[in-house]
Amino acid sequence: MVSTDAEDLVLVTAVKGGDKQAFKVLMQRYQRKVYAVAYGFLRNQEDALDVVQESFIKVHRYIGKFEGNSSFYTWLYRIVANLCIDHLRKAKRHRDVEFDDGLRHDGKDDPPSDLVPHLGRFGDPSDMLRRKEILAAVEASLDHLSDKHRAVIVMRELQGMSYEEMAQAMKCSKGTIMSRLFHARKNMQKLLTERLGPHVPASSDDSKGRKTDRQNSKPSLQPAEVVSGGM
Repeated sequence: MVSTDAEDLVLVTAVKGGDKQAFKVLMQRYQRKVYAVAYGFLRNQEDALDVVQESFIKVHRYIGKFEGNSSFYTWLYRIVANLCIDHLRKAKRHRDVEFDDGLRHDGKDDPPSDLVPHLGRFGDPSDMLRRKEILAAVEASLDHLSDKHRAVIVMRELQGMSYEEMAQAMKCSKGTIMSRLFHARKNMQKLLTERLGPHVPASSDDSKGRKTDRQNSKPSLQPAEVVSGGM
């Protein structure tokens, strides 16, 4: 029997060999993260729980195709993201009118912006109230974005995905992703400013300081911290 402390690849190998306990360990290890990602996209607890279930069904069904070229969590995340995008596409829920997604920028990746403040800087106990205020503002602002805009914010700002990965997940061009993210950041900045005042960091300028494919780019917030949804 595989230890519950075993590394992911050891567990994956065991699952491929038919070890049901190893699969249970993987589920227990990642179900909260999967739920957090799903809730970040969908903003609905029941829908997020459905995606969690569907995700692990797919993992069990297709784990034989996992070759270990990326981490297990990266592979799992892509499954979750694709299921969420499919759910949003089928639901066709658009609460806000979006800007024209046809606007294109050049094809280079820029790092996740400082639009969503990094909560790591609020380590002092005296800043905990401000931390909670920011978390509440982020939650409320995400709720008011359209589905497509919320999806690109979650993928880029919270998950640190590259434009190419986002385009593959949303089944659209890289230019469309860049345009959509540009407008989503503007909308998010406006919503955060309404809730936090004038001290919200400006979104990054797409014409300056670009770095290629996630160089030095890290998610601004941990998804389980921001979008737990009460699980």
